[in-house]
Amino acid sequence: MAGIQGFVQRSGQVWNRYRGVAAGVAVSVAMSGCGVVNNMIYKTTGDVMQGFAKSHTIPYVLESNDLSMSCAMSQATSPLLMSFGRVTDEPDQLAVMLYLTSGGCIDEQAREYELDSLMAMRALRAEEAEDAMIRQKRAHALAAERYFLGWQHHNAYYGHPDQSECPDFDDDMDEFIYMAGLLSGLQALNAEIQSTSSIGVPKNVGSTVSRATSCLNNDKWWGAPMALRATVWAMIPGALPQGENAFERLNAADLQGEEAGVRLSHVFHALAAMNKGDDEMLRDVIRRHAESLDATPSNEDWNMVDSMATQMIVAISDRMWVENTGHRTPFGKLGTFWDDRPEATEVMNLDDLL
Repeated sequence: MAGIQGFVQRSGQVWNRYRGVAAGVAVSVAMSGCGVVNNMIYKTTGDVMQGFAKSHTIPYVLESNDLSMSCAMSQATSPLLMSFGRVTDEPDQLAVMLYLTSGGCIDEQAREYELDSLMAMRALRAEEAEDAMIRQKRAHALAAERYFLGWQHHNAYYGHPDQSECPDFDDDMDEFIYMAGLLSGLQALNAEIQSTSSIGVPKNVGSTVSRATSCLNNDKWWGAPMALRATVWAMIPGALPQGENAFERLNAADLQGEEAGVRLSHVFHALAAMNKGDDEMLRDVIRRHAESLDATPSNEDWNMVDSMATQMIVAISDRMWVENTGHRTPFGKLGTFWDDRPEATEVMNLDDLL
């Protein structure tokens, strides 16, 4: 009997051990199943969010003219939306828009720091001016990093322009995001140069972007592709093709942008004029922009793009005003300058009334 009891006792102990193992296996399988289900939910959510953002969020934002709201949205939601790349396809197209916009937000901060520096120098406050310049360079460096991320996502989705043919665009938004990616690449190089640091932006981005603009329909996109190409021609030595005139091309693009109510070409024209050191041309571009705003309202579908162009033109005007007067462009006076001659007023001859 004692032997039988020992056998039963040992058998019970073995069963208890196996039952523990079985329970552990069951829990593991259940947890694994939960993980699979969760991943499926995350993937579905990511796909839905990406699709919704491209089909609705981006068009909605592009119809708005509230640049501050656009900045807040892009900077606040970028980590959330980009994190879906961990559970589904990388949101490359969405990333182009997010990083281009968020890079522009930091660039705007850099321009504010530059104005602070200029005003401090006018007031002979050397330490304050230097501190503002340091903040400006830091901001440009961060902007360059964001722009460069946008350029890398552009190349991941469409293929690097130097290594692939023009893509087959699915729709207008697809083509617009392609153009936004080219702009992001050019801005990355520009911001890196202004930061006086190096974050690894290839120095041939300008020529690469210039060639890639030929994939875009110039008439559809308000003359901006040609304006971008002509700006590269004007700014990079040896880039101008034989028989071309960069500034004639820019003037033609300006007319297209003004008629369409999307004046992005004015920004490119102003940058080319600044690079050339042609103050009169720069003033003329700013005047044209201000006059065009009065004559033609912004295109409702691309309100944000036109507002961004105006913001950058105002920033250029502000810099000129601060350098010469110590304050920004007076409110409501875009297109005017501190040394403009007063308009002649008609003088009534009182002798005629006698």
